[in-house]
Amino acid sequence: MARMRGLKPEWISDPKVWRTEILAGLVVGLALIPEAISFSIITGVDPAIGLFASFTMAVTISVVGGRRAMISAATGAVALVIAPLNREYGFGYLVAAVILAGVFQIALGALGVAKLMRFVPRSVMVGFVNALAILVFMAQVPEMHDVPWAVYPLIAGGLLLLVFFPRVSRVVPAPLVSIVVLTVITLAAGIAVPTVGDKGELPSSLPVPGLPDVPFTLDTLTTVAPYALAMALVGLMESLMTAKLVDDITDTRSNKTRESIGQGIANIVTGFFGGMGGCAMIGQTMINVRVSGARTRLSTFLAGSFLLVLCVVFGPVVSDIPMAALVAVMVMVCFATFDWHSIAPSTLKRMPAGEIAVMVVSVAVVVATSNLAVGVVVGSITALVIFAKRVAHLVDVTSVTDPDGGRVVYSVTGELFFASANDLVTRFDYATDPDEVVIDLSATHIWDASSVAALDAIETEYGQRGKRVEIVGLNPPSADLHKTLSGELTAGHRPATAPGSACLRGAAASAPGAAGHAPDEDMASLPEE
Repeated sequence: MARMRGLKPEWISDPKVWRTEILAGLVVGLALIPEAISFSIITGVDPAIGLFASFTMAVTISVVGGRRAMISAATGAVALVIAPLNREYGFGYLVAAVILAGVFQIALGALGVAKLMRFVPRSVMVGFVNALAILVFMAQVPEMHDVPWAVYPLIAGGLLLLVFFPRVSRVVPAPLVSIVVLTVITLAAGIAVPTVGDKGELPSSLPVPGLPDVPFTLDTLTTVAPYALAMALVGLMESLMTAKLVDDITDTRSNKTRESIGQGIANIVTGFFGGMGGCAMIGQTMINVRVSGARTRLSTFLAGSFLLVLCVVFGPVVSDIPMAALVAVMVMVCFATFDWHSIAPSTLKRMPAGEIAVMVVSVAVVVATSNLAVGVVVGSITALVIFAKRVAHLVDVTSVTDPDGGRVVYSVTGELFFASANDLVTRFDYATDPDEVVIDLSATHIWDASSVAALDAIETEYGQRGKRVEIVGLNPPSADLHKTLSGELTAGHRPATAPGSACLRGAAASAPGAAGHAPDEDMASLPEE
């Protein structure tokens, strides 16, 4: 949260902050124009639809969002999700889907979906960032293919300005300087290169609110609901990942629940204004935060406002901006976004193979599908499988037999869950053990029904041989789970064949969190990001 003096943020009285935020908003507003037009083409709608969506998303999220300085607008991920609906049923159904997606996002935000972000591993996050940089660069390749030769020196000149101008002055953002200089050069010299105007006609009037032109029936709801839910999930995934990335860059915290609900509100507003919806834009957010140095909601609000003003009032001027200038800015964003340290040979030598595999899988899936959300899900699942396999191998069973040979004590260490419990049954010597068997679980924790079933199977194996099993050392949560499920997981199953052949001891005497394991209640008290 920004520091406050009375009811006003402290930065309100700082002219340097105002200059940075205003110029950052102008740069992002310019960068949003070709992107919004391109996403409109992907969706199959008029360019004005994407531009209006970017305006309403940015302005609304600047007020209701949970991450300061993050840019939300029309995005490619959302465009890919709803484009089939527009092609098959028409624009009215698209607008209805955008509004319903906003409702879904508000509901998911209120249910705490943002808390799931804590389960995204760092290796997935690194893969997400690197894949983002690759996707943004790939999106610029068409602008460098089959174009006049003059485009290439213009891009090179823009990159030189972006690299070296900040060493001269940081008063004006380098991206804005690059865009202005390259535009002046092309106009003054009469160089014929692709421009923003070539992407589509800019709007000449303000958006007007209204209801979607669809029949308000159950059939309409069943038609748009699947697309709306997919849009809501993809939008939230990208927005929350972007918010987490900005948190890391700025070393500040954001309210992910508020951001989730805010995205829903922004999409509802955008839908009523006839827009195509959207979510957080990572590339433009990087321009705003990393390249331009913006840190407040003002830059986000001004980015949307400048976008509309530039299109409606200064449309002819903006149309003359060479695409080469914007390509140079986006290529610089790619370079600054990519985590080069993650692929350094020294890093790869120290990094566990599983972590590298998760990062590579995340990048590969994102690049293959052009969908950041899918990459995050697949990467997280891969990390879960690798983690489960690694932890399962940490379970160890040791045994000590009394000198008189009448009793054996098995000590189990490690975490007992579905991946490790399956092998537990094979670690006991049922045939040759004495008649009294003690299983000490004071150094472990029972996490699921698979573990209880494994213990039941062990007791059954011993019971069939007339041997008595005693389980000791369970901490309270493990004891409660064992008591609830033992003997109930298989029809007709009982842990032992004779009364009193198995017993449970030591649960009440064990302290909560024994052997480094916290009770389940502690898991719910982790702080939300």
